[in-house]
Amino acid sequence: MSTLIALTLTTAPTPANAQRAAQPNQVNALTVRQADGFATLAWQPVDGATDYQIERTPVDADNNPTGAPTIVGIWRPNRQINQEAPTFADAGFNPGDTFQWRVRARTGTTEQPYSDPVTATTTAPWGNPDNPGQQLRTQWETTHAAQYTSDTDEYAYTAAIDTLSDRVRVVELGRTVQNRPINMLVIGHPTPPATPAAVAATAPVAINCNVHGNEPGDREACLIMARELAFSTDPRVTDLLSHTTVLIVPTINGDGRAANTRGNSTGQDLNRDYSLIRQPETAAYIRMVRDYRPVAGYDGHEFGNSRAGDLPMLPPRHQNVAQPIFDQSQDMIEGHMYAKGAEAGWWACPYGCEGGGNVGLSEETILRNTLGLKNVTNSLLELRSSGGQTRPDEGNTANNRRRKTYSALWTFQQFLDYHRTDLGDILHARSEAIEFQAANTGRLVFRGSRPIPAHPAPHPGDSPPPLDAPPANLILDNAPCAYKLTDAQYHGARTDGPGGVGTTVAQRIAAHGWKVITTSDGYYVPLNQPERGLIPLLLDPLGVEKLTDGERVYPTLTGRRNGPLVVSGFTCAADATINGPVTVRAGAALVTTATTISGPVTANGAAGILLADSTVNGPVRIAHTTDAVSIIDVTIAGPADLSANTTGTDTPLLVGTTIRGPLTCTANNPAPTNLGITNTVHGPRTAQCAAL
Repeated sequence: MSTLIALTLTTAPTPANAQRAAQPNQVNALTVRQADGFATLAWQPVDGATDYQIERTPVDADNNPTGAPTIVGIWRPNRQINQEAPTFADAGFNPGDTFQWRVRARTGTTEQPYSDPVTATTTAPWGNPDNPGQQLRTQWETTHAAQYTSDTDEYAYTAAIDTLSDRVRVVELGRTVQNRPINMLVIGHPTPPATPAAVAATAPVAINCNVHGNEPGDREACLIMARELAFSTDPRVTDLLSHTTVLIVPTINGDGRAANTRGNSTGQDLNRDYSLIRQPETAAYIRMVRDYRPVAGYDGHEFGNSRAGDLPMLPPRHQNVAQPIFDQSQDMIEGHMYAKGAEAGWWACPYGCEGGGNVGLSEETILRNTLGLKNVTNSLLELRSSGGQTRPDEGNTANNRRRKTYSALWTFQQFLDYHRTDLGDILHARSEAIEFQAANTGRLVFRGSRPIPAHPAPHPGDSPPPLDAPPANLILDNAPCAYKLTDAQYHGARTDGPGGVGTTVAQRIAAHGWKVITTSDGYYVPLNQPERGLIPLLLDPLGVEKLTDGERVYPTLTGRRNGPLVVSGFTCAADATINGPVTVRAGAALVTTATTISGPVTANGAAGILLADSTVNGPVRIAHTTDAVSIIDVTIAGPADLSANTTGTDTPLLVGTTIRGPLTCTANNPAPTNLGITNTVHGPRTAQCAAL
């Protein structure tokens, strides 16, 4: 045996890509690692190098060139955060073909010797051609990126995935103006949860792939990733899908994709409509966010700046976004995507990057800002439309399309990995954000962005998005308790939709999922609820892009009040101390923030009860409420009973609350939810609240 081992060691073959002794200033230790649609080149840096050129040559099975060598990439120092380990992601090729790569340094314009070549066969498109399901291919793949997938081919492809995989259910969220279906793939392991509420309980992620019809690169990535998630046996994939649900909307703007236009068939830029939801496409997506409650999201675009990075990204910047959501989104981008991009060879950077101009501002109509205001950790993703200086071979249209699509595929896969490893932090940020918003504290800003500082040199923030500071006339320091709308404002006909016909304010508020209390004198939208930062932008007279001019309603009860309180009409208590029992009469409403009640709270047949950031030193009993029930971040020193509240489509909330006694919830329609934020109950939990 020892003789055999010695013989084996002395006769081991020389690696095909063994490195020779380096010449002066020659790139050394070049490696090429194959990935899904791209190859990562890595090498040792050369002292004094200004940049590096990446050369690729097609070869046959015997490593003989079958085409001319081509400079396909330029590595520059601002590509990545770690200069000690340069990498470059090459994606401008047909997956499955074989190539030879070389890299050389340049000092100024002086070209240094090429590295020794490395030859490898690239990874073929994912999926065994002999395996049903895995053998599916998009139109983009079968034409080798010559054609984008058509709407009819998309529907056939996603329907086939649905049929062949138990992990996938395709649901229709709505219809476009021209009656195309807006489909969503709901993906989980071993099967996806059966209802939106059950999906919401898994802390799902959502990817919006194609809002601008003429920016289809992300859409193709989403379709490919859907196939991988549906059929892969990789433990990483099954582990991901066993711990969450992935929601993929390939084409929200089917009409724009069919016409290859930025806007939908009415000309509306849908990414300027997610708050106003004037169009059926955006309304469908916002209803999905309301019902499925994704905790993290990505929104795919393409960017016309040829000097930008491969993957410009940006968090929700509107100043009404809760700080924890902004911070968590930044962590996902700078803490994860920048570092992983440096490992894989992709140039991730803040939206704008080099020469970015006036981009990435604070409009709440943009999905990343709307989602942030809905307490979703999220980012915009841009794919640089043209190769620019760093990818000189992308005059070849197919190669340009491949780079965009496979870089998006990498990003979305990394997004899923981030969610898997950092879910605890994501949920903690969301919990803090919801409790902060419901407390209705701090100023309201109607336009204004949080700053995005330049990332430490030399990476990428040489041109971060500009500061969109709020002007003084768009800041409200004294936030109201609620907005009051008249019947004409709430139910009146609108002309701001397709063909001059729009849905009512009531319908749009319902799509957002906000609680509304109806009393004899109007419709009240309180601010002590989870989306407090967004509500004023649509209902306050200072709103830049608003639905209507609601009447500001300020607290009617502040300071100390001794003795029993009987609530009739609409009563708002803020920073109040009530020493005595509180009774809410039938048809009345009570809204509290930062309030202490020393005594029981009893409501029977009330229109609405919304308690937030408050303390009740006594039992709470809420029964037969007709419009809205919400208890967020409240301490109740006694039992709590929610019974027979029938609030229509509005789900009662019991969120992040401490109850020092039993919790009973019976015959509520619909049943209460905790939005994924558990309550602390010092006593038995029964019936509908057993899991809350």
